[in-house]
Amino acid sequence: MNNHADLPYSPACERNKEPIFAVIEPYLERANMVLEIGSGTAQHAVYFAERCEHLVWQCADQKHYLSGIAARLKACGLKNTPAPIELDVNTQSYSQISTQYDLIYSANTLHIMDAASVEQFFKGLQNISKPNATLILYGPFKKNGHFTSPSNAEFDASLRARGEGSGIRDLEWIQELACNVGFALKADIQMPANNQCLLF
Repeated sequence: MNNHADLPYSPACERNKEPIFAVIEPYLERANMVLEIGSGTAQHAVYFAERCEHLVWQCADQKHYLSGIAARLKACGLKNTPAPIELDVNTQSYSQISTQYDLIYSANTLHIMDAASVEQFFKGLQNISKPNATLILYGPFKKNGHFTSPSNAEFDASLRARGEGSGIRDLEWIQELACNVGFALKADIQMPANNQCLLF
């Protein structure tokens, strides 16, 4: 239920936050500094950070999302969610981040970006990740070039119809990009609504 009617709100985030947390909680328990790339409405941020008070959850997103993120963080009043930072994978934003994180989290972002932006997303991780950092990606993916469900095929068609380069990505390509910056896939967990949680 949306208790802050004036704040940005995503029904999908509200539905998937609990199943995602159930999967990633062990990794969050071992983390101290988390960077979320593409925080959107910050619903995941406040839900996860509230349950893991020991860690700092740093929200990051493009400039036009920051005010909404900041408003939700302020409304929730958590001590471990600092002000959001600007991060656009296609600019010099990565180079302006001086902190190194032991966990990077991003949900429902890679299929929204165009392919070149996805490549930049991964390239930037090298400078902000601690040794042995964890990378957690959530969303829909193709496997061996095939959709995992008819609904994902329909979703992909709707994304491509936008003409912005969006589309569901091949898991094998994502693995390759991650490997190029030092991340190896450790788990591929099937999630509700034909999504996956990839743990690197």
